[in-house]
Amino acid sequence: MKTIHITAPGKTEIIETGKPELKAGHVILKIGHVGFCGSDLNTFRGLNPLVKLPIIPGHEIGATIESVADDVPSGLKPGMNVTVNPYTSCGSCPACGNGRPNACEFNQTFGVQRDGAMSEYLLVPWEKVIAGNTISVRDLALVEPMSVGFHAVNRANVIDTDTVMVIGCGMIGVGAIVRSALRGAKVIAVDVDDNKLGLAKSLGAQFTINSAKENLHECLQEITNQRGVDVTIEAVGRPETYLASVSEAAFTGRIVYIGYAKEKVAFDTQYFVKKELDILGSRNAMPCDFKAVMEYMKRGTCPADKLITAVYDPEEAQTALENWDKNPGDVFRILIRF
Repeated sequence: MKTIHITAPGKTEIIETGKPELKAGHVILKIGHVGFCGSDLNTFRGLNPLVKLPIIPGHEIGATIESVADDVPSGLKPGMNVTVNPYTSCGSCPACGNGRPNACEFNQTFGVQRDGAMSEYLLVPWEKVIAGNTISVRDLALVEPMSVGFHAVNRANVIDTDTVMVIGCGMIGVGAIVRSALRGAKVIAVDVDDNKLGLAKSLGAQFTINSAKENLHECLQEITNQRGVDVTIEAVGRPETYLASVSEAAFTGRIVYIGYAKEKVAFDTQYFVKKELDILGSRNAMPCDFKAVMEYMKRGTCPADKLITAVYDPEEAQTALENWDKNPGDVFRILIRF
């Protein structure tokens, strides 16, 4: 079967490997579409410290069940469209013990700490398979990244009386915007790209701010009547956005960080105390977040076509990553079609 490998910085190869053999407790999936994530781009650039090359990338999966082992529950049948929870959990670390396996201390995500899904077939434990019912295989590849944004909204306990600022309108930020809007919150989308902000507005953001052209603080003061925002969801990972999340928070506000800041951030910690802020991290997603995204997609209001920048064949993976690397602002989501 065809398998995409990132073999060295800036280099991908198609390698023929054997089709996996079915074993107890597992299913074999026929891969339809797999999304390239920002972590895959950083792997291609040689900038992902969690990855050891060569590696098969990909953890945003849309697939069809090919076959199931005899001991797999009857609810999973060949021919079903599915996505996959791509994270592992050890079951014994503090996070797992607290019922939050998404933050497992020893997590291994497809395409990062272990080989991913960019191949024609994939063998996975049945517990990791999430049935997609009426959702297309292509659109199921969008579920995982959106679920990360959904999870951040859960972490913040967003309710209908909240004003929520989402910084960063990529795929994860979009998930946070959609979930916050579905909960009835007033949503403010912040980005430096007008096209992404236009998409954010169509997905439920009531206000948009281009922080490269507008004064973020002044805009927020006007929108919130000088109160600040109740919730900030940071989905960029830059020192300036980390700091803005604190400075623009209302007193007793909640801040959820999804993005990794690659540089050290110097906070004026007096505001942590004076404002009595709740400052939270958000990592990966839970099965309930996947299912919530899928329920949203079943409504038929998700503009999936606008979320997908391009679809490439496996032989074009090198071109896809090179184009993304050269023009990062022009890409929303890239899918590989098997």
